[in-house]
Amino acid sequence: MTDQSMSDPLKPIDILLVEDSPGDVRITREAMKKGRMNNVLHVVGDGEEAMEFLRKEGRYKDAPRPGLILLDLNLPIMDGREVLSQIKSDPNLKRIPVIVLTTSRSDEDILNSYDLHANSYIAKPVDFAEFVTVVRGIEEFWLSIVSLPRSGNEKP
Repeated sequence: MTDQSMSDPLKPIDILLVEDSPGDVRITREAMKKGRMNNVLHVVGDGEEAMEFLRKEGRYKDAPRPGLILLDLNLPIMDGREVLSQIKSDPNLKRIPVIVLTTSRSDEDILNSYDLHANSYIAKPVDFAEFVTVVRGIEEFWLSIVSLPRSGNEKP
């Protein structure tokens, strides 16, 4: 029935949101609260902080390994393209699904993100209600339908 190497689709997971816009963070939190699952949303505001979280460095030494990453491209300090490149080239991180969630609708950004092995690319809607719908759709698809790999800390 269920493949023991995959995560339980009903079990809440840790999600890392890499986003520098407080408004988009708030909307994402609100949309996830309205969802069916109580996933834990961790938020970092720039690319360097994202990599520290993922590599459990400094103040993030006890950070959980996220089951999913929502990544903005236009970040301060280290942009999302560099973060995506580092995640997907790191053998310890490359299996974590990364959804690029950004305002850019540029063909170049879309192609570049997929070339860097993004698992999905979604342009953020400007309208609040549409943004909520998108976030809830991400949660529904990635956390209820798709089988995600275990964090690596769990035994099959």
